[in-house]
Amino acid sequence: MRGAVQRVTRGAAGRVTRSVAVVGVAVSLAVAGWLIWLLPGAPLAAVLGLGPVDGVMTIAECHEAHDVEGNADGTDCTGRYTPRRAGEPSRAIVLNMAAKEHRPGSTVEVRTARGQAYEPSAVAVVSIGTITGLVLLPFLILSLWLFACARHGRWVNGEGYVFLALGGLFSVIVLGIVVGLLVEIGVWVFGG
Repeated sequence: MRGAVQRVTRGAAGRVTRSVAVVGVAVSLAVAGWLIWLLPGAPLAAVLGLGPVDGVMTIAECHEAHDVEGNADGTDCTGRYTPRRAGEPSRAIVLNMAAKEHRPGSTVEVRTARGQAYEPSAVAVVSIGTITGLVLLPFLILSLWLFACARHGRWVNGEGYVFLALGGLFSVIVLGIVVGLLVEIGVWVFGG
């Protein structure tokens, strides 16, 4: 009788663990998706060249950009943006992390995100892509651990997932550099 009660108790605990873990996976992935959309999503799509071109920018000047710590952060260009849609006024805009230093007076097709212009650029892909990976990584690791808990019906040891996260950090940086190189090759070959 005692063994039967323990099996029923373990079975109920396993169902509760599975339910909580599945809900945790869904919440973790939803929060990750929301953060990606909120933070680097639109600029990343713009620098990867996804979606139609929003308009044309006439370059006034280009200069070396710096991040908040004073480190070189690619080239920014200022100029006048003319939207592709009829009826929208042209305005001053910054081409963030340009693919190269454009000559004043030249025109560049751009995609806009959050008030700034972007073009396919290796520097931008490495920078924004790495940020995206670093935001996404903890949520993916947490989701994997919760999925393992749901599969086993009990809370599993998460020690291995810590090492997976550390390996993931290295992988995110390497993947950002590789994708940046591919974008640079694409810009060079197709004249982006």
